[in-house]
Amino acid sequence: QVHLVESGGGLVQAGGSLRLSCAASGRAFSYYAMAWFRQAPGKEREFVTAISDSTYTYYADSVKGRFTISRDNTKNTVYLQMNSLKPEDTAVYYCAARSGSVSYESNSYVYWGQGTQVTVSS
Repeated sequence: QVHLVESGGGLVQAGGSLRLSCAASGRAFSYYAMAWFRQAPGKEREFVTAISDSTYTYYADSVKGRFTISRDNTKNTVYLQMNSLKPEDTAVYYCAARSGSVSYESNSYVYWGQGTQVTVSS
């Protein structure tokens, strides 16, 4: 069982930066693939980025070069550094975990956080 808690969301102007954190409780965090998804009002939840247990990283084209995912297994935490934010990045950001390999599909993730709101003003 893994419990995930996100933090770090907020309001930022376009071009600004935010760092989201996702703290995990439970055993064997280092063996989980971790991902960030986001959901904007009226839209489906979409894949943003993921990191494997061996720290391979994967990004959606829309955030490549602007967002960076990382993990600290000593702190059971995964981070999302978001730079050059755009109004279209506005969404609730969710942290997710699954055992095994990274997946781009939200329904393959078993554990989810409660979400944190990111709002980018123009």
